[in-house]
Amino acid sequence: MDLGIAGRRALVCAASKGLGRGCAQALADAGCDVTIVARTEDVLRRAAEEIGARAGRPVRHVACDITTPEGRVAALATCGEPDILINNAGGPPPGDFRDWDRAAWLRALDANMLTPIELIKATVDGMIARRFGRIVNITSSAVKAPIDILGLSNGARSGLTGFVAGIARKVAADNVTINNLLPGPFDTDRLRGTMEVRAKATGKPLADVLQAGRDATPAGRFGTIDEFGAACAFLCSTHAGFIVGQNILIDGGTYPGTF
Repeated sequence: MDLGIAGRRALVCAASKGLGRGCAQALADAGCDVTIVARTEDVLRRAAEEIGARAGRPVRHVACDITTPEGRVAALATCGEPDILINNAGGPPPGDFRDWDRAAWLRALDANMLTPIELIKATVDGMIARRFGRIVNITSSAVKAPIDILGLSNGARSGLTGFVAGIARKVAADNVTINNLLPGPFDTDRLRGTMEVRAKATGKPLADVLQAGRDATPAGRFGTIDEFGAACAFLCSTHAGFIVGQNILIDGGTYPGTF
């Protein structure tokens, strides 16, 4: 399917690996002019080269901390005015809420709520003026079904979800859509880190905890970053202009509810 976004400028955050990289790859494959952002220069540069080689087009990269004003300025200066914005950040660490102080909560809010809002604020008016914009926030399945050891993520990402629910309806008539993708168990470093915490807490071998995670998923496996990227790219396409303010769960059927 031609997604109709060839030549569109896309800014993808936290894209050196994991779900962000999957999104960047899918957008580059669709013909977008992609800029990727992450903190570690060598890993990010290698990712840009590999994504560009597969897509057959150059991919720009900016090594910066997107949670800082300086990092956001650097990213936007390199990308130009994006038509597509993929908000993404590594999730805050798992643990027991009794151990989290105010500073831990503020770090989580900065990364997973306030930074996406700042980037939306910096880009949405340009999208409105050009009569095309696609903003996708990578949140978490924990927004719909909270995970006990991910309280920092549950709180911060739910705050972003509430914000998006309001603003998405105000810009939809200008052909600017804002939606959230809620990943479940995908084969990423983040998932492995969470499983390592569970293994330590239960005293079970990591391999057993990982297999239990696969077995608990109706699909019988963890998702791949390419699958996630394809879903993201479709939401950014010209075909998805009537999808507005939605929380789209991609979890292999793990969530058992009807709604």
